[in-house]
Amino acid sequence: MPDGAARAGKRPTERPVESPSERPALILVIDTEEEYDWDAPFNRDSVGVGHMRQIGRVQALCERWGIRPVYVIDYPIASQAPGIEALRPLLQSGTALVGAHLHPWVSPPHEEAVNERNSFPGNLPPALERAKLATLSACIEERLGVRPRIYKAGRYGIGECSFAILEELGFTVDLSPSPPFDYRPAGGVDFSKRGLAPEWVGPHGSVLSIPGTGALIGRMPSLPLYNLATSPLLNSLRLPGILSRLGVVERLKLSPEGYGRADMERLVRWLHARGERLFVLSLHSPSVVPGHTPYVRSEQDLETFLADLDGFLRFFMTSLNGRPTDPLAVHAGFARPGQARA
Repeated sequence: MPDGAARAGKRPTERPVESPSERPALILVIDTEEEYDWDAPFNRDSVGVGHMRQIGRVQALCERWGIRPVYVIDYPIASQAPGIEALRPLLQSGTALVGAHLHPWVSPPHEEAVNERNSFPGNLPPALERAKLATLSACIEERLGVRPRIYKAGRYGIGECSFAILEELGFTVDLSPSPPFDYRPAGGVDFSKRGLAPEWVGPHGSVLSIPGTGALIGRMPSLPLYNLATSPLLNSLRLPGILSRLGVVERLKLSPEGYGRADMERLVRWLHARGERLFVLSLHSPSVVPGHTPYVRSEQDLETFLADLDGFLRFFMTSLNGRPTDPLAVHAGFARPGQARA
């Protein structure tokens, strides 16, 4: 499948020149979704959202550091009481934002076969992708009183027609890209060459695409070298780990899921030294309760997960002199091609 951003009306945007003294900004995105077995086939009946009763474990850390997180929510969250009851007070107090997160297999109308390829929204027929997102948006507006303007495709599955659909439905920000990962082996999108700069996308260039923060870092952050190291033979010889320990090349993502505090700090320091000033940290809501994601299987895992998140936020806001932001604020201040920056 081709890179959706490359085929869906992307408007090339000249990368803004950041002042070395400009304070770095952080967006925190929570993929707020149902509980399901990540190792099992996709199942329309897996729609539990009881973990939302514990979402305050992450919300409290955000508020401690002045961050207004973005909860991008899917249909099981938007349509069931635990999700609504957890999110409504946060929206009313202004301590959180909400967006849409499309998991096709649990989002009506249910017209497609349930399989891995169809788990990426952008692989669906455009009319069905639109119908599912319109239904989800209407549910969010009805239950929470907010028309979502922020979107993140489930499984990062943005597609060729997705940006036109987003424009039509009134979305202004897309958070789907996940560089430098390549999801083509599973039927998804290749983000391995996607940079971290926001880009105006869509037929009318009205949607700002803001990627999650991830990168190849090291003394030789080469995609061909990394791909060679992770080929089946060399991966079996643990070459990626060897190259990482030697500081040659490693792939990191700004997330407490699968990456520790030291990993996240190393990634941000490396990118910051090279001029990046906008960072997007992401996690999944079911990780607030042990047993729902591969990253948090025990109470000890949960303690480590929360400590790593808190420690990184402390580092970003104090050691790096960072500041919180959110996707709508970035959208409002990001210049279109030919315009001066706000």
